[in-house]
Amino acid sequence: MSTTTWQIDPAHTAIEFGVKHMMFTTVRGSFGAFQGEVALDQSNPSASAVQVKIDAASIDTGVTDRDNHLRSGDFFDVEAFPQITFRSTQVNGAIDEGEKFEIVGELTIRDVTREVVLEATFDGTGTDPWGGSRSGFGATTKIDRRDFGLTWNQALETGGVLVGHDITITLQVQAVLQQEMAAV
Repeated sequence: MSTTTWQIDPAHTAIEFGVKHMMFTTVRGSFGAFQGEVALDQSNPSASAVQVKIDAASIDTGVTDRDNHLRSGDFFDVEAFPQITFRSTQVNGAIDEGEKFEIVGELTIRDVTREVVLEATFDGTGTDPWGGSRSGFGATTKIDRRDFGLTWNQALETGGVLVGHDITITLQVQAVLQQEMAAV
């Protein structure tokens, strides 16, 4: 079999997150500027790989003041650390349509790299109106933002904190076939 290379299509991909605010509601946001590539080998999933670069300044929660605070040194410090990156180190499980598999990799935020595990699904492949081949993937993970140096917070008078520690990350990815490489 062969490995196929797919470019992530930013126009049809969403990189989103959610975090508790005041301990009881969830604030959601996304990143609008990113690029990435998927090397897919369905017959040998361990030969598959993913890499993504996200422009940290492209964060959008729908509130300008909050977005500016998230870009500041209190959170992402986009002047010093303009990119968030992910590089897979391992793919576990069969990559079959509708089935779950794992992508283990290194997530880097603010120059801090930690291993994360994405619970992923392969959602299928189809031909677009221009004759190109596209594939869809979904993935989720949860991280503790403090592990990446995102420690700013405020205590609430009623107990608890303003910003939750756990961040749920959700990806809906559409990728465009670039080339096929013969198996070695």
